[in-house]
Amino acid sequence: MKIQPKKIVNFVQNMGLRYVSFRIKHELLRKTGLLKNKFPVAPPIKQYTTLTDWQQQKQKFFFSDKSEIKVPKTPAREIEETFQNIVGGKLLLFNSLPTLLGADYDWVTNPDSGHKYDTTKHWTEIPDLSKEAGDIKYVWEKSRFSYLYDIIRYDYHFDKDNSEMVFRDIHSWIRHNPINCGPNYRCSQEMSLRALNWIFALHFYKDSKHLTTALFEEIQHTLYWHFHHIYNNINFSRIAVRNNHAITETLMLYLAGIFFPQFPGALAWKTKGKKWFEEEVTYQIYEDGTFLQFSMNYHRVVVQLLTWAIVLSEKNGERFADVVYNRAKRSVGFLRTCMIEENGWLPNYGANDGALFFPLSGTHYRDYRPQIQALAFALGKNVGIDNFAEDAAWYGLSKPDTSARPPHNGTHTFEEGGYYIIREPETLTFIKCGSYKDRPSQADNLHLDIWYKGANILIDAGSYKYNTDDDTIRYFSGTQSHNTVMLNDADQMLKGGRFVWYYWSQRMHATLSQRIDHYFFKGEVAAFKQIENNISHKRIVTKTIGKPEWMVTDIIVNKPNEYKMRQLWHYPTGNQVSISATDVEKREISPEQTEGWNSSLYGQKEQSTTICYSTQSDEIVTLISL
Repeated sequence: MKIQPKKIVNFVQNMGLRYVSFRIKHELLRKTGLLKNKFPVAPPIKQYTTLTDWQQQKQKFFFSDKSEIKVPKTPAREIEETFQNIVGGKLLLFNSLPTLLGADYDWVTNPDSGHKYDTTKHWTEIPDLSKEAGDIKYVWEKSRFSYLYDIIRYDYHFDKDNSEMVFRDIHSWIRHNPINCGPNYRCSQEMSLRALNWIFALHFYKDSKHLTTALFEEIQHTLYWHFHHIYNNINFSRIAVRNNHAITETLMLYLAGIFFPQFPGALAWKTKGKKWFEEEVTYQIYEDGTFLQFSMNYHRVVVQLLTWAIVLSEKNGERFADVVYNRAKRSVGFLRTCMIEENGWLPNYGANDGALFFPLSGTHYRDYRPQIQALAFALGKNVGIDNFAEDAAWYGLSKPDTSARPPHNGTHTFEEGGYYIIREPETLTFIKCGSYKDRPSQADNLHLDIWYKGANILIDAGSYKYNTDDDTIRYFSGTQSHNTVMLNDADQMLKGGRFVWYYWSQRMHATLSQRIDHYFFKGEVAAFKQIENNISHKRIVTKTIGKPEWMVTDIIVNKPNEYKMRQLWHYPTGNQVSISATDVEKREISPEQTEGWNSSLYGQKEQSTTICYSTQSDEIVTLISL
């Protein structure tokens, strides 16, 4: 393979020497086996705490026992149907794919590819990406144990007790996954989520006769080695990954120190976990409340983690640094501004892997209202979301005695994240125009998302899968699946391996304002540096006040003559959208209509309609109306 110094230099400039040096060192340690030595296999069982001591500990969870839970009981058919599916071995993977795993699932077979992982292999020998194994997320999904909330909610609402099934599954997982071996020890975030969800189940069923002394001994032993692994691998998430993984893992260490203080190292986990959590929140959530992963779904992940952090720390007489509460409040403000009033959905913007770690209500996966509301209540805020309080009630939260503060109609600018939003009673106009200091997920600058009466009219295609063929990955993460402009088939940035982009596009300037009869956005990004270094894309969006009408002007500055300017629009097949376009000479451009793809939920894709306007000139003016 030919080495391209220019790309290497750009990669180092983008990611920084700290990242690059850590990755090199990490790979050397992994390949030489030195990393493996830090994570022992089959350590002898030790009893760090007894079941009785744990049951009687003074540390406070969301509830001390079931009598404290104030969730109104609603034995709905949907809750029972979900439970019966679980009993039959069928799970909803990624909140989208009903998958029959079977009642005796072995925890290490990929239901998508059929590949069974070797659990005699140390986790350092298990690849994240393998054509033979397929997408490892399919194996991780059940092992997160998020489905336990469906069982817990069924038992609570129907006054049942399925603790035997819950503990049987936990015990089965322990038996099938030797410590530090196989795919389920490959990712410290997955281990953190599994531990958090086990802890929730342990507290809900702590008085169950099926939680025996012998079983608890195995659980506490496995949890200890989960925490040991997370702590000793924490720099991978804090340096090499630095996204929601690091927030999850540092929070887990803090909470491990609270709920298992008898474990060796617990005080260090708690102290350092809290410090690191504060550092990660400060770095990852920008001052305007936007998030460094440029993803609505991953921002909601952090919202749920913040809710756990704030509620549990305060119940145990502690408090995080003020910056955590400040960034949490601004996160609520940003996501609430992007929310569609009719259904609680947000633009399908950025990477979306179907993650909803703690599903404490029965609303649709794309409905963000329960999670936004819960964090708002934890902060003593009322953000004008009504009747979605089951999540909040499970956390012991109730509606604060403050006036509702929904976002105002008009313009909203989030400059650090690069989001420009126009809210009206019937429409939401969402424009991305960002400048990146942290790695972008998708090549989507100047993407335009349009919603009308609760329906997504001009759409973002989503993610589909992270591990699939290169062409599909490039389509969903690239410019081609967004409502913006390409030069021939070139993305705004140059695609590298997996989650890597070279030559990040960068905002040069952007403004959003309200005029007498219209809203006016004007932005420009430097892009297509893999073609030439001085190319930029200008976009002007004029939105008529009170009417579903938009005029979009796209200009490519310094466009090379041999490249065509291609303006792309995507909408669900069957939607009625009127779009017309002219070039710089005011000549009408005939559209090319093709079939594109749309993935509203991870692992699923469906056809959508794509309209493309192509011209050799450097300007296209487009009229959009409904």
